[in-house]
Amino acid sequence: MFDRLNEITRKYDELNAQLGDPATIADTSCYMKTARQHRELEPVVEKYAEFKALREGISSTRQLLDEEADGEMKEMARLELEDLEARARACEEELKLLLLPRDPMDEKNVLLEIRAGTGGDEASLFAAEALRMYSRYAERHGWRVYIMDVSESGIGGIKEAIIMIEGKGAYSRLKHESGVHRVQRVPVTEASGRIHTSAITVAVLPEAEEVDIKVDPKDIRIDTFCSSGPGGQSVNTTYSAVRITHVPTGLIVSCQDEKSQIKNREKAMRVLRSRLLELEQAKQHQEISAQRRQQVKSGDRSEKIRTYNFKENRVTDHRIGLTIHQLDQIIEGELDGLIDPLISHHQAERLKEQTAAA
Repeated sequence: MFDRLNEITRKYDELNAQLGDPATIADTSCYMKTARQHRELEPVVEKYAEFKALREGISSTRQLLDEEADGEMKEMARLELEDLEARARACEEELKLLLLPRDPMDEKNVLLEIRAGTGGDEASLFAAEALRMYSRYAERHGWRVYIMDVSESGIGGIKEAIIMIEGKGAYSRLKHESGVHRVQRVPVTEASGRIHTSAITVAVLPEAEEVDIKVDPKDIRIDTFCSSGPGGQSVNTTYSAVRITHVPTGLIVSCQDEKSQIKNREKAMRVLRSRLLELEQAKQHQEISAQRRQQVKSGDRSEKIRTYNFKENRVTDHRIGLTIHQLDQIIEGELDGLIDPLISHHQAERLKEQTAAA
């Protein structure tokens, strides 16, 4: 590990020198590439420098401990040594995490799909709340949210919604949200006060750019139709809605959120590319079905990854056995208390795998 860290430090110093080279500065493309590589290595180099400083502190404190005869001073040195050693161990663990291979998709924008599952009207109402929850979470992180497509129910809920979330690290933080989300609460229409259980499905896909997925124009069929739902007088008279069919795979994507047919087509193509990338990734991993089907399964209540219990103000993530009694805050978009432990758990599992492989 330390040979690799020394090599990273050498590479970082080389990049630092290149950033000050007039030839690099004059070439915008070269400068941006060098700056990006420099930024990626910086957290590792800084953490390694911290680790080396701690090791030096441990060495000098041990020497002081060996030389010191006075009882009080010796005790102070012993306590300082314990503190330095604990910090060094923690720092080394952080370095191991930083050296884990990065998911190349982590910095991608996110295509987030929410669908009402079992539970009828209550499921569609919670789907609408989940859409608001994720939108607010994105806003808290300074990410931009674009509605790609929404199919509303007649009671203020949604049957399904597709949104694009644009921002640094969006996929890295949201990728563990895929799966079945179960909700337990008393519906407004329930006179007897009986708790009703319903479910929604969430799929999180990294956005595929044109450089990731090339779509041959010959492989797609584009149909236009009149939009439905709210939007003004022109909605039902203008052929602004777009439906794109990818003939080789049979994938169909519709978008009618914008009044402009061109904008709807652009949005639909973004969704299509992301779904095609997902299929390609599934093939590469030799999976039987597409990743998205694995994420959401059938939408049955028994296939839950998380439960939201409104009566107890409780959220439980069943994958890591985490329970938080702050549902009122979570539903307002304060999801970090759930997401951070999931990321830590995932990193720990990857670290175990890497250690076992070594």
